[in-house]
Amino acid sequence: MSSIPREAAVGFQRGAADYERGRPGYPEAAVALLARELVIGPGDVVVDLAAGTGKLTRALLGLGADLVAVEPVAGMRAQLARAVPGVTVLDGTAERMPLPDATVRAVLVAQAFHWFDVPAAAAEIHRVLVPDGGLAVIRNEWDDSISWIAELKALTAEHAHRVERDRADEWRETLAATGLFSPLAEQVFPNPVRVSVETLHSRVASLSFVAMLDDAPRERLRDAVSDLVSKRGLVAADGLLDTPYRTHVVWCRRRDG
Repeated sequence: MSSIPREAAVGFQRGAADYERGRPGYPEAAVALLARELVIGPGDVVVDLAAGTGKLTRALLGLGADLVAVEPVAGMRAQLARAVPGVTVLDGTAERMPLPDATVRAVLVAQAFHWFDVPAAAAEIHRVLVPDGGLAVIRNEWDDSISWIAELKALTAEHAHRVERDRADEWRETLAATGLFSPLAEQVFPNPVRVSVETLHSRVASLSFVAMLDDAPRERLRDAVSDLVSKRGLVAADGLLDTPYRTHVVWCRRRDG
């Protein structure tokens, strides 16, 4: 099997439980769009690639497709198997999937494409897709036009000495250069989520580079997040706070010849 970056391998192994607790799901409207644009229906084989703990996998259940989750990190696979029982879960990477040629209707990738060796992953995704099969890349991102979200992200970068990678879009040009897929289409959906302070802590802790920190700096970051929430008076009477996300969806089709 191809390897994955050490930060992903170690960080997501350590942070798997926080990932399951803290990461949001995906809007029904985004899933409906993918089903329509990629022509996904009952019985089609659909791969959730780099599936993590199955946040997207469970959102796809209603499509009636034959779902296959491919995930290289053992801790993530364990969380996924508990959260979405009955779905086939395979150990594999974007660059090497344990699947036959031309058998998959759609490959969906949530929160992960920026980790891939894009030319190798593109070739592998193209290999497993049926002719005219679809590829979609989905990500939830904090809406940092909201001032406290921008401050939260800055605190995280300050304490972890690292900026989150999820918004890196360099992969787009590299994917286009392979010539294996049609041009990307894109749509953005609002995805507001109400969470407890503990869930917010888990969301921050689920970042791979935060999970890799030693205990002391992770605790300092946790305290800084608590101070921000308290200072801003973000918690409502029901004990929850609004965490605004946007869900970006891009998709394309396999090209042949």
